Amino acid sequence: MKQKINLQLMATLTGGLLFNYLFWMQKQAINLLIYTIFILTIILMDKEKSKNIKSYLAGASLLLASLLVVFNKSALTIITWYISLAIVIGITHFQLLRSIFTIILAAILQFVTAPVNLVKKILGARFSGMFFKPLLSSFKYIIIPLIAITFFITLYSAANNIFASYVEQFFSGINTFINNIFNFLFADLNLPRFLHIILGIVLAATIFIRLKDLELEKAESGCNEQLIRQRRNKKNRSVFYDLSHIFAGSLLKRKTALKTENIIGIISFSALNLLILALNLIDISTLWLGETTSTNASYSEALHDGAEALIFSIIMAMLVIVYFFSGNLNFYSKNRALRLLAYLWIFQNAFLIASVLLRDLHYISALGLTYKRIGVMVFLLLCIIGLITVYLKVSKQKTFFYLCKVNGFAWYVLLLVFSFINWDVFIVSYNINHKESIRLDFDHLIGFSDKTLPLLHQNKQLLSKYLGTSVYASRREYDPQTQSNQLKRTTDEEQKLAFENVLKERISIFREEYNHGSWLSWNYRDWQTQQYLLKNRL
Repeated sequence: MKQKINLQLMATLTGGLLFNYLFWMQKQAINLLIYTIFILTIILMDKEKSKNIKSYLAGASLLLASLLVVFNKSALTIITWYISLAIVIGITHFQLLRSIFTIILAAILQFVTAPVNLVKKILGARFSGMFFKPLLSSFKYIIIPLIAITFFITLYSAANNIFASYVEQFFSGINTFINNIFNFLFADLNLPRFLHIILGIVLAATIFIRLKDLELEKAESGCNEQLIRQRRNKKNRSVFYDLSHIFAGSLLKRKTALKTENIIGIISFSALNLLILALNLIDISTLWLGETTSTNASYSEALHDGAEALIFSIIMAMLVIVYFFSGNLNFYSKNRALRLLAYLWIFQNAFLIASVLLRDLHYISALGLTYKRIGVMVFLLLCIIGLITVYLKVSKQKTFFYLCKVNGFAWYVLLLVFSFINWDVFIVSYNINHKESIRLDFDHLIGFSDKTLPLLHQNKQLLSKYLGTSVYASRREYDPQTQSNQLKRTTDEEQKLAFENVLKERISIFREEYNHGSWLSWNYRDWQTQQYLLKNRL
């Protein structure tokens, strides 16, 4: 047992120092892969932590996420790595958890309580026959007096300016004394880097030292995926019951309560189906059977209006169905009409998704790809997954916890899948390759990361044709007559020269940063860009 504790403490200290070495003043790249290998190695070595197929899959996902950062570095891949790390932390310490959301919540609790867990681990540790607990326990005698002294010093300082000046001089002297000692002992270690080491130790403690409280596991263990018929407790009413009681009154107290809920559900779903049917009929006549226009404003307005309606309708679908199908109404023998109306409500929401998707595709075919338009498509995919799980909830009598579990897992898998794509290069290359059918937005294309520099250089002549509608088409000059800055149209040569200068400056800055960067910041996409620049002598 002593050896296991020592492994965790040594791993925490080593992890803090390694964290500082890998990430101090470095970009997140191959250093994340090295740190991931260290984390997984320690977890595998720690025999105190049991392993199962779920923990192995979580570790493999974290390793994959770190490889994606190295291969395809972007904000998305880095976010995916942090989420994967949170999942590994949660599953490693709380293996009974089933939902991604509660697993991430457990990881957050681990991080918040990491300093306390580390102190407890140190107090219980024994090194060379010596316990730390007797040495540290004496501090409890000065904590309360220290708090009281600090409180009254603050009050007296606010009441007396002379006293406040003495206090300021006193603490200023202490601060100078501590800084002098710190600088003498750690000449090459400044305060920000010291705090960075502390952050690394806290993160390592989060990963390796477990929070002993199992309340989160106990709470989730009471959440079932399958609905079970239960007798109503007159003392403990649900929020949904209280809300229904406002409108249904004493009807819910009678033996015909399920019949009343069924009738309320039929009326509600009938009205909601008619409401969304009107919206879908408008889409059929104007979008599916009508002619689409090609103006920017109309496309943008149609897309955003459809997305807003979709957001509202999907949220309503989830909440309404969860409300009506969260209890014994699922087992009511005469709920067939209610189920059919719920299925129709789900189908109409699916058709609304198709309408918004069609608008988005029209928008892309006319104006090209952007992150926002891709985001709409991703949101539509999440909505489809949500509707499928809602359908399964109704047909298979599942719980709200089932919805959270399945949707959370699906979202995480999609996050990993989307991290394989180099989105900046994909968007720029798509728009350039479809230049005949879409109107290129020059300012948008040159606003992406340095990963697109090879594409911009290869298509420099093509992009120069669109300078007339770019930021280079005009410049501000001071007009002495009006004594104000006036916009002046630039010539074609001035526009091309300005564009080439900006492109050269971006290439120069990239090469300087790449050449002065450490191997810890290496990633494949930057290396690929650097190789292109060297090959073309740029």
